[in-house]
Amino acid sequence: MGPLSAPPCTQHITWKGLLLTASLLNFWNLPTTAQVIIEAQPPKVSEGKDVLLLVHNLPQNLTGYIWYKGQMRDLYHYITSYVVDGQIIYGPAYSGRETVYSNASLLIQNVTQEDAGSYTLHIIKRGDGTGGVTGHFTFTLYLETPKPSISSSNLNPREAMEAVILTCDPVAPDTSYLWWMNGQSLPMTHRLQLSETNRTLFLLGVTKYIAGPYECEIRNPVSASCSDPVTLNLL
Repeated sequence: MGPLSAPPCTQHITWKGLLLTASLLNFWNLPTTAQVIIEAQPPKVSEGKDVLLLVHNLPQNLTGYIWYKGQMRDLYHYITSYVVDGQIIYGPAYSGRETVYSNASLLIQNVTQEDAGSYTLHIIKRGDGTGGVTGHFTFTLYLETPKPSISSSNLNPREAMEAVILTCDPVAPDTSYLWWMNGQSLPMTHRLQLSETNRTLFLLGVTKYIAGPYECEIRNPVSASCSDPVTLNLL
């Protein structure tokens, strides 16, 4: 087992709230030179902040465009629309926090967890008998990580004679687990072994050199939380 390359847990910065990460959206049924692309500005948004779904490379001769929440184009999912004469119409999915602009971009203010998921933009071109072009845009939501704790199978092992199992709790979805000993990455030794998920640390025959203190960390793309240290008392 090689040493972990991340910095000590005490040096980590925690980003509060949720993270919305967005994938770029390319519309189909348009020439390659005129692909419509949507991106989120900023690409990572915390809860309570604003996000702009910025639209690039709009085609010419537009009649208007419609934003939907989700991937269904029906009245129930209809957020808002913009007509080229400047008329803005709001639908049942409008929360009062969305603003559509003349360039088709959509501003969502005071982002909440309910804002995560897919969005659909439907563009209608003047004289287009096909009914326009449609594409989907998706947000991925990451919740803030909880503060972890370490549970031990034995806090008072006999030196070099007993194995100890340390577990980082709780189980959290879409997260990774890291361990630290004496504020550093785990040393290279056959006495320390990690489970496949890194959530469990096995100490095979505890000596004074690997008695701790140990800290575990839960991390995802939006936040990182560290446990209180745990030190084994050798007998």
